[in-house]
Amino acid sequence: MRSILKPLILLGLFMLPFTILAQKQLQFFQTDWGNQLPLDEFLKKVKEDGYDGIEVWMPGSDEAKANLKSGLKKYDLKVIFLHGTNRGLPFEEALESYETGLKEVLSWSPVKVNNHTGNDFWSEDENLEFIKIADRLSKESGIPVIHETHRGRFSNTLPSAFSMLARFPELKYTLDVSHWMVVHERLLKKDDPNLQKILPSVQHIHARVGFAEGPQVNNPAAPEWKNELVAHLDIWEEIIRNSEEDVFTITTEFGPPPYLPTIPFTNKPIADQWEANVFIMKAIKERFQND
Repeated sequence: MRSILKPLILLGLFMLPFTILAQKQLQFFQTDWGNQLPLDEFLKKVKEDGYDGIEVWMPGSDEAKANLKSGLKKYDLKVIFLHGTNRGLPFEEALESYETGLKEVLSWSPVKVNNHTGNDFWSEDENLEFIKIADRLSKESGIPVIHETHRGRFSNTLPSAFSMLARFPELKYTLDVSHWMVVHERLLKKDDPNLQKILPSVQHIHARVGFAEGPQVNNPAAPEWKNELVAHLDIWEEIIRNSEEDVFTITTEFGPPPYLPTIPFTNKPIADQWEANVFIMKAIKERFQND
């Protein structure tokens, strides 16, 4: 009996990683950044193109909030809310505004809240106060409140993001690595030792392809950007495969002009923003299609 059990146990241990991958679910969210469509038409298109939900800022008016809530229900879509620090306010006022707004966002019970947190002109101690508020409200609500790696925020560089993580180990990130590509003026790779320090803390991905001189390539499908595309896909795959999350969320976030380059004197985009986002969703899915 022991001779039979041993190979079965070994086989089970060998198959465990593949079982975990098979059980892991990817959920894709579409950005409404730059959207010019009426809400109902936008949500219908999101659903038809295979997204699970949208990532948006909380609308300003009660009417817009009601329309968003009913639209999400109509098309059976999930929502991740964006929230952030108002960098135009003095620190104390910004802190109060941040907490008030975050409480409202959490009252909707979103999948997650993705934060543009702090200010790159403030001290680490000051920025940490926003993170502590987010952590407290996240624990009270049971909803993940995570912090995007973003220019202009506390996490504007890889070293600053790691420094904050060292001070607050519970910190969870949304990785938009395209920002760091341009900030550090290099094509970061998944095995970069500095990047490796951050990856285990990532719970959400903003999928956009950047390069050494900008946060967004003009068209991710173009062959001249193959190296950049592969580098980003490799990083995202590394995160997803090593994540302990059963459901991993990804927002496709190619943006409109001026993120999207335009033809001089016309301001006409040289590529289609929506097509770029759908392309990157499909490219990520292809990485996992055999799991």
